[in-house]
Amino acid sequence: MSLNLNKVILAGRVVADPELKQTQSGIAVVSFRIAVNRRFNSRDSQQQSEADFFNVTAWRNTAEFVAKYFRKGSAICVCGSIQNRSWTDQQGVKHYMTDIIAEDVNFVESRGAQDGAGMASADPYAAPAYSSPAAAPKFEEIKTDDDLPF
Repeated sequence: MSLNLNKVILAGRVVADPELKQTQSGIAVVSFRIAVNRRFNSRDSQQQSEADFFNVTAWRNTAEFVAKYFRKGSAICVCGSIQNRSWTDQQGVKHYMTDIIAEDVNFVESRGAQDGAGMASADPYAAPAYSSPAAAPKFEEIKTDDDLPF
């Protein structure tokens, strides 16, 4: 039996504004980098964090979606596959590159959880604040029913 699985899920922040480009045949493509924090224990058992940076490439509709809705500092979740590339430059030096090919891209925060710079607010899970009782959502009261089958 042969097992082949190449799936990656990363959640982090966009490092720079994505720039949408077109191939010669008119296919949309966007390349961008994301920073993902990695936690580890230092020698003195203190928990620390440092960022890993990943190159991401998105094609077609996914590329257009990324270019339209994500900016530097935006929180992003990328699902895709890992692709290794290599090439030899004019001096004969071989180079290697690892890319994440995005198959699906999702928002991590709501628009209200970001300030003008695209960075997260202090508490991204805070409940929305309503300025007046009239602005609060209206809920319908549901009467209990003793005839429920459970």
